[in-house]
Amino acid sequence: MAGAEIDCDVMIVGAGPTGVTLGLLLARAGVRTLVIDKEADIYPLPRAAHIDHEVVRVFQELGLAQEILAGCRASKRYDFLTAQGEVLLRFESMDKIGLGGWPAGNMIHQPSIEARLRGAARAQERLTLQTGWAFQSLAADGDGARCAVDTPEGPRNVRARFVVGADGARSPVREAAGVAFDDLGFDESWLVIDVLVKDYARLPEINLQICDPARPTTCVLMGAGRHRWEFMMKPGETAEQMLDDAFIAGLLKPWNVEGAVTLERKVVYRFNAKVAKAWRAGPVLLAGDAAHLMPPFAGQGMCSGIRDAANLAWKLAAVVKGADARLLDTYQPEREPHVRAIIAMAIMMGRTVCITDPEAAAARDKQMLAARAAGGAGGGSGGPPYPPLSNGCVATEAHAAGVYFPQPVAADGSRLDDVLGTGAWLISRAPLPGGARLRSAHLESDLVAPFRAPLEKWLASQNAEAVLVRPDRYVFGAGDGAALVKAWDIWS
Repeated sequence: MAGAEIDCDVMIVGAGPTGVTLGLLLARAGVRTLVIDKEADIYPLPRAAHIDHEVVRVFQELGLAQEILAGCRASKRYDFLTAQGEVLLRFESMDKIGLGGWPAGNMIHQPSIEARLRGAARAQERLTLQTGWAFQSLAADGDGARCAVDTPEGPRNVRARFVVGADGARSPVREAAGVAFDDLGFDESWLVIDVLVKDYARLPEINLQICDPARPTTCVLMGAGRHRWEFMMKPGETAEQMLDDAFIAGLLKPWNVEGAVTLERKVVYRFNAKVAKAWRAGPVLLAGDAAHLMPPFAGQGMCSGIRDAANLAWKLAAVVKGADARLLDTYQPEREPHVRAIIAMAIMMGRTVCITDPEAAAARDKQMLAARAAGGAGGGSGGPPYPPLSNGCVATEAHAAGVYFPQPVAADGSRLDDVLGTGAWLISRAPLPGGARLRSAHLESDLVAPFRAPLEKWLASQNAEAVLVRPDRYVFGAGDGAALVKAWDIWS
């Protein structure tokens, strides 16, 4: 027999990193949140490989940054090499502190991160996590949506003001909302090998893309105790052939790691690039892989989902508390260009790696080596750049609107976010009154004294009296403080 109808502000379908992070952010903002997942437990094997400084900053807000980083490994570089070992493209300083106040690149063990997120979820008031609950259907109306859910105890109905599909590439929520994918034209099959490491001395210390037309190959660090190889499938090869242990041993033989590693996981993946055509359909919103898929070459799949959560959480919380629901219409215009730029970067990387014609590969090598020698293909520091938000909930007439606001780290290791707390900030040279849902801090106060120099430098770089920073740490605008507060209050 069906149980009583459940009522919540937001129901999130999918308890992966995106869904649970969104749930935690919402609950901490006072929103009654239900997170469900059809699986009874976390998928136990590695999947995503990397998180960046911006994602760690989100985990910092949840009080989880330090324990998550404890299980990560750092690679100083990410090199794209020819078959002969020449450097075509190099991203440096991946182990240095990024704008978010944490190391720029962090190689992860996804199940460990998910376990920490779920542990926090189960301890969080206003957040209910239910596993073994499978979304079936929804019916939207003027007050939200009524969802049918299968549970171990039988069918249940959930009434939610908003429903978020964070339920993966095959998202039932996306299908129920009638949203199609825009296919960006990248489709390659690769064998992914995850191993447990016995002897680090025999493994590379940096992340590598081997642009060998005979067999394009990826070799990257993972979380503590693990490493990963990825091998592109050739025409005529089958998944069954690639997954044979003897075949895998042959692929690993040139790396001379026999006895140094133990196979943990083997799987054939199809790397795709797709973006949902609509990220909101009335009370239904999409996040993470339900909204976008990207090749893994930029290491931004999980990162993009967490950025979705950070962008969407404060907007949903504001609307639940009375802000105009049109604030949610800024979600896709802000996030989609950002995602598409990262997908374009990943496709560029993938197409660089995936050339299997020897003549075309030789031409690529010649061109990229010449460009690198001329100083034009060195990659950069800290990985690929993130584009600013170009429209949406930003003061487009103001300086620095849409850029990511840096988090200074003081000499004693303290960080700005921990001092100023959650929500939006108005940081100004001199005292200014705040506005709705806004915390004010000025450079003359003792509160920000450890960060005064970098904050002063940032304001001077924009010739600004003040900066208004959104809860997701993107800049609403910089300039005249009173004008910024007035513009922000319209959205609040």
